[in-house]
Amino acid sequence: MKQETGQPDIDASSAVPEGPTPARRGRLAMFRPLKIRDFALLWTGFSVSLLGDGIYYVALPVQVYALSNVTTALSLVGVAWTLPLVLFLLFGGLISDRFDRRRVLIAADLIRVAAIGAIGVLSVAGVLELWHMIILVAFYGIGNALFNPAFGAIVPDIVPKEQLTEANALHQFVKPFMLRLIGPGLGGLIVAFMGAGGAFLINAATFGVSACALALMTPTTRVASGDITVASVRADLAVGFSYVRSQTWLWGTLLAAACALLTFFGPFQVLVPFVIKNNLGGGPEDIGLVYAFAGAGGILGAVVIGQRGLPRKHVLFMYVAWSVSALAISGFGLATSLWHMWLAAFVMAASNTAAMVVWGTLLHRLVPPDLRGRA
Repeated sequence: MKQETGQPDIDASSAVPEGPTPARRGRLAMFRPLKIRDFALLWTGFSVSLLGDGIYYVALPVQVYALSNVTTALSLVGVAWTLPLVLFLLFGGLISDRFDRRRVLIAADLIRVAAIGAIGVLSVAGVLELWHMIILVAFYGIGNALFNPAFGAIVPDIVPKEQLTEANALHQFVKPFMLRLIGPGLGGLIVAFMGAGGAFLINAATFGVSACALALMTPTTRVASGDITVASVRADLAVGFSYVRSQTWLWGTLLAAACALLTFFGPFQVLVPFVIKNNLGGGPEDIGLVYAFAGAGGILGAVVIGQRGLPRKHVLFMYVAWSVSALAISGFGLATSLWHMWLAAFVMAASNTAAMVVWGTLLHRLVPPDLRGRA
């Protein structure tokens, strides 16, 4: 397999230097990449869109359960959301490797503006039905499948290698801060006063802000060589698969992430709101509060790694942190009160986010630039 790609199997545990000690890094080391104009624009737009997604996470179950108060309904919407993400993610990575990544990100944001905006308009008009949500959420998932690999691939294009740990820490810091802490809390208030439809419209507007920030970034002229044919697409995908197979650390962590996505992400989005509403007697604000505790944990995990730098045993650290996160997930099933869910959410997010900062840094430093989207 190594002969197919020409790439040796990298030992991720030793290939990336530890970096400066905390004392040498300084108290605000994590924020250094924000001095780079293009990264500051990328990060700002991403942060605003994450705020909208945090609002969306509260509005979605409220809207679905208003249409049909059974877990099957939210499960269908959850599948419509995650299935395109899984199916189109590799193709989204291929697109980000062949085309101008900034334009791919803008296109993904516009798809999400249209999909979530349509849900909001239909909801406000009082004509929204479950099948509308399933179709539109699927398009939202496609937008995410385009955005996520392009975002991950563009960061090393605009951030110096020595600042990638800080850039990944900023990414993992703002994600729980906006997506889990601020967004859901704000979402609970918006849904309470404006309804789910108003929350969806605000979420759509945040994607518009992200697209505008991306448009202000320095244009690039990155164009794929050769014509785009079925054969060339197959060849590009084969190269991506071959590279991943040749890197033990990469396919191992990707396999673990795929299992986590299928076994946890969907159930978390579907069952946690259902348990809070039907078993614990909570409302939208309680759903938001559980997400907020997850956000606080995620912030802690990101700040610790962002300030201290990469741990010495990179891969071992990731698997230990992910194992702790997996154990914390059981707390959601055992919870008999809201504070149990708060604790489970905090521990789960803190350990998972710390691992993701390390994983993202390894990906950016070790994967060749022309393969980042497909890795």
